[in-house]
Amino acid sequence: MAQHTKFSEETNFRQDIKEEVRPWGKFRSFPYQKTGSIKIITVKPGEALSLQYHNRRSEFWVILDDGLEITLGERTWKAKENEEIFIPSQTPHRVRCCGKKKARIMELWLGKSEESDIVRLQDNYGRTPEIKK
Repeated sequence: MAQHTKFSEETNFRQDIKEEVRPWGKFRSFPYQKTGSIKIITVKPGEALSLQYHNRRSEFWVILDDGLEITLGERTWKAKENEEIFIPSQTPHRVRCCGKKKARIMELWLGKSEESDIVRLQDNYGRTPEIKK
């Protein structure tokens, strides 16, 4: 996918996120009509999802708890609670729990996809495909 297209996909999604302030605080409303799935992912301390990418979807993550380390392409950092991260399709990414308690992200799929649209590059649980020689 061209960089321009990835940028446009992120821009189009983000511009439809609405935030409203109320006397008790605020809320952010995400354009769920543009999503193929919405999940809350919980990662145990010391565990990590596979380093992976997707061919048919981009993802938008909202960090719900502190204690997560994010890898996106060549960059790795400790995410902050409420941080919002766009993951373009075909971009390697991973989340790891480096805290002392479970931590969660909300994941929204952008594009029609299935769980099988995972290309694992590294995995701690033996789920990477064998490379044929």
